[in-house]
Amino acid sequence: MPRKCVQIYTGEGKGKTTAAMGLALRALGHGWKVLLIQFLKPPGGSGETGFSLRLPGFESMQFGGRAFVRSVPPAPADRERAAQGLKAAEKRMGEGWDMIILDEILQAVSLGLIEEEKVLGLLRNRPDSVELVLTGRGATAALIAAADLVTEMVAVKHPYAKGMPARPGIEY
Repeated sequence: MPRKCVQIYTGEGKGKTTAAMGLALRALGHGWKVLLIQFLKPPGGSGETGFSLRLPGFESMQFGGRAFVRSVPPAPADRERAAQGLKAAEKRMGEGWDMIILDEILQAVSLGLIEEEKVLGLLRNRPDSVELVLTGRGATAALIAAADLVTEMVAVKHPYAKGMPARPGIEY
C-alpha cells in the first residue's frame, strides 16, 4: 500500500468535520481502524460522538469544555484541554491506527490554544502508516505546506445568515 498522507480541511464554509467523517466511513469500509480526536467540542455535544459507539474499529475522544470554544484570549482551562488533546494524539499515533482525525485542531491553533510548531512536529513524527486528517478554520501557511492534500470550504450561503440556529444532526 502507498504511504498514507496528511489531509487538511479548512475554510469558513460548512463541511470540514463532515468531510473528515466521510473519510472515516470510507476507511472503515476497507477495514481500517479510525481514531477521532476532537478539540474545542464538548464531550457528547455532537453527532460524531454517538457515532463512535456504533461502529467497530472507530473510537472518539473529546477535549472541549461545556460549549464550543470561541473566546480570544482563551481561558486557561481551554488551553489545558487542548494540550491534553495534543498529548493524546502524540501518544495514540503509535497504537496501530490507520487514520487519525484531529477535528478542529486548526481552530485550536488559530485561537492560540496550541502552538503551530507542536502540530508541525506531530506531522513530522507521523508514521507513514497513519493517514492524518486535520480540520478547522484558519489553517496556517506552514501547515498547508506540510500537508499532502488541502481542501478549503467556501461559505456561499448558509441558513445562519437568516437567523436559523444550529441544528442537531446537521451542524453538530
